[in-house]
Amino acid sequence: MATITITDSPALPFVVLKFGGTSVSSRERFVTITEQVRARLAEGLRPVVVCSALSGVTNALEALLDASTTGAQAVHLEALRARHEAFAAELGVPASLVADELAELDRLATGVALVGEASPRVRARVLAKGELLLTRLGAAFLAAQGLDAHWFDAREALRSDGRGEDHRRFLSAHVHGGADPALAARLAAFGVVVTQGFVAQDPSGATAVLGRGGSDTSGALFAAKLGAVRCEIWTDVPGMFTADPHRLPQARLLKALDYAEAQEIATMGARVLHPRCLLPVREARIPLEIRCTPHPSMEGTRITADAPGGTAQVKALSTRKGLVLVSMETLGMWQQVGFLADVFGVFRDLGLSVDTVSTSETEVTATLDPAANHLDAEVLAELLVRLEPHCRAELVHGAASISLVGRGIRGILHRLSPVLELFEEHRVHLVSQAASDLNLTFVVDDATAERLVVRLHQLLFSHRSTDEVLGPRWQELFGSGAPKRSRRVPPWYEQHRDALLAVAAQGTPVYVTHGPTVDDRLQGLQRLPAVSRVLYAMKANPQHALVARLARGGAGFETVSPGEIARVRDAAGPAPFVLFTPNFAPRHELADALSADVQVTLDNLHPLERWPELFAGRELFLRVDPGRGRGHHAHVRTAGARSKFGVSPDQLGRVAELAAAVGAKITGLHAHVGSGILDPVTWSDTAAFLAEVADRFPDVRVLDLGGGLGVPDRPGRPGLDLAELGQRLAEVKRAHPDRALWLEPGRYLVAEAGVLLATVTQVKRKGDLVYVGVDAGMHTLLRPTLYGAHHPVVALERPNEPADAVVTVVGPICESGDVLARDRRLPMPREGEVLLFAVTGAYGASMASNYNLRGLPREVVLDT
Repeated sequence: MATITITDSPALPFVVLKFGGTSVSSRERFVTITEQVRARLAEGLRPVVVCSALSGVTNALEALLDASTTGAQAVHLEALRARHEAFAAELGVPASLVADELAELDRLATGVALVGEASPRVRARVLAKGELLLTRLGAAFLAAQGLDAHWFDAREALRSDGRGEDHRRFLSAHVHGGADPALAARLAAFGVVVTQGFVAQDPSGATAVLGRGGSDTSGALFAAKLGAVRCEIWTDVPGMFTADPHRLPQARLLKALDYAEAQEIATMGARVLHPRCLLPVREARIPLEIRCTPHPSMEGTRITADAPGGTAQVKALSTRKGLVLVSMETLGMWQQVGFLADVFGVFRDLGLSVDTVSTSETEVTATLDPAANHLDAEVLAELLVRLEPHCRAELVHGAASISLVGRGIRGILHRLSPVLELFEEHRVHLVSQAASDLNLTFVVDDATAERLVVRLHQLLFSHRSTDEVLGPRWQELFGSGAPKRSRRVPPWYEQHRDALLAVAAQGTPVYVTHGPTVDDRLQGLQRLPAVSRVLYAMKANPQHALVARLARGGAGFETVSPGEIARVRDAAGPAPFVLFTPNFAPRHELADALSADVQVTLDNLHPLERWPELFAGRELFLRVDPGRGRGHHAHVRTAGARSKFGVSPDQLGRVAELAAAVGAKITGLHAHVGSGILDPVTWSDTAAFLAEVADRFPDVRVLDLGGGLGVPDRPGRPGLDLAELGQRLAEVKRAHPDRALWLEPGRYLVAEAGVLLATVTQVKRKGDLVYVGVDAGMHTLLRPTLYGAHHPVVALERPNEPADAVVTVVGPICESGDVLARDRRLPMPREGEVLLFAVTGAYGASMASNYNLRGLPREVVLDT
């Protein structure tokens, strides 16, 4: 293949293309990168390609550092080596290209193990390896495609000011973005430059990193230093939207923004662009474009100094969840000079960055964002102690901010009265209007934020037509008419439409579970060589015929109540293995389970301290809290100090003492961090944590990694990569061959196998809104109300008709939260027709109730 070279044209202007982790993590994405580089060359531009690390690798490097402090780095090093060698094979380039970087990573981890801690300087060197490894492989791939590609070390171009304590100096370095003619002249001697995001160098020559989101900043800094004609940020979405499109599919694309608006949207919580990256391009007046790697031809967001749409208007809703509210009250504040300086000096001294502030004559309220601060219990306790001499301070956990972002907010307050009315029945902790007049922020309870955002978005944007600022809805871009990422595999219910309609004819609402789909999911997990046992989490769906089917397929069962144990025995007989993992269960439940030959898991010291005679001579499992939860919603994150589950690591010594005192043996360790998780790293991280804990308990044979294996809740989204999960667990198994690995999937096995069928009862119009009533409601399917969950809706009887109506589907329950689906595109529904709600096989029927005395739905297992 002929090599394309541009080194003989030094006058060509630069263009910077930055690709994030999801945009560099497959050969398919690197083919797209190659195509975009060729297109820029055809424009007469000189491309500089800035790359992040492979998706998930920075987290893996953080885990490596943590494990290295206890000498448990081997499994993490092996996983990183295997992942990059596998990616080299996928790209068709030599794995030897990364051998030196991997060898240095090994030396660094060994050094951390010897010292027992990682200094900020060493931590920066380790974290930089992700980008250095990836770009070695990426540059070789582009060269193999005939491009004159050169690997360039970003540390030679991005030098920090070196100021601040070591943590800031090495892990959140600041680099000035002024023009650098010498760098431009140097890179003009190359062809296509491939370099790293996130990575820099301090004045002494030591490696530094720019902090999370630093790759965006690197791209902007290169653009400013090189005087580029534009900076392109390539990611997995086409741009900024009026709200988070992953939670609100009716969010609208923002086609044009000015720097200040984009800065505000990014600062207030939008994750598509890091706020720090805008300053360098803003100062240099370089346009910044956000583009979508999976759909490179799709229109994105363009950010410039003179963007259209400069009139006063709200352009976006930004949300940040998990905030900690600090309320500071004192009568002594009245006319006291320096009070604010004193109290905020406490925050400064603890290294805490205050987010939003509201003041009155006797009270100051501030919020702390965990994304910007390390907010563990110790830090917050110290904050209260240091504030005590100045005021009476209280903490409120679980708050969320909702920000209306746009220009001239003060000038349109009179038009926002319908918006303000929405907050009437909600607790508002504080209201803050930005001095820049770019946002109006409300801080509310976390649990109500998501529903408020849905209604606010409807009020602010549903009536507005497409213009020079507002583009199409997310669901229009990625719905039935969107480009497909891969060949579509039709869901099972499309192939069994007639059978489902026959079931619906016998009465609705009815849940239908497709048995063969359940079989397929179970067999997929059982084929993972490292997994010794698959336990079905009964709470997901305890339907009698389903339980019997899973037992015949070889599953064991994880139960949380005596009723679930009884259902297993009734449906499957005495043969299947049963694990009982209760939470705050009374004494008699544990006693009954032990007498019934069920394996019991403890997640609290209380039973061992108060009822030790129950456990004399027993083999027990122990649920341990790994300290941080994960999952798609706060209500399903089951780890961390604010979760009621599990024994904290600082109590493990006491557990060992109590167990030894009664002759009990801890033979299994269990951890579960949350639900709806799609990142395979979660379970290898959990395994590494449990393996470390197992060193305290010599009789441990089993590491139970819990469940939480997620499924995509919208068509076209990628699901859990089972092959990668198997590979990561195999690496764990090689490092700990004497320990059995168990999984406890619930939703993964049955969610996509289940649908809910409901009949349309009425259609109502209210202004521009269309409400479609069905005979199922929140009493039938609680997940949308409880979690804000999204379930695809299908007009089962009209599969080929155009979806020409946008409707909200509601039930018959006398509650404003009785909404099953908002703003969905369907053929205009008709009274009497059947709607199908997909991905409802888990936590659908099992959470149904008789509320309003409406009755429970039927349940059917379809075996065809």
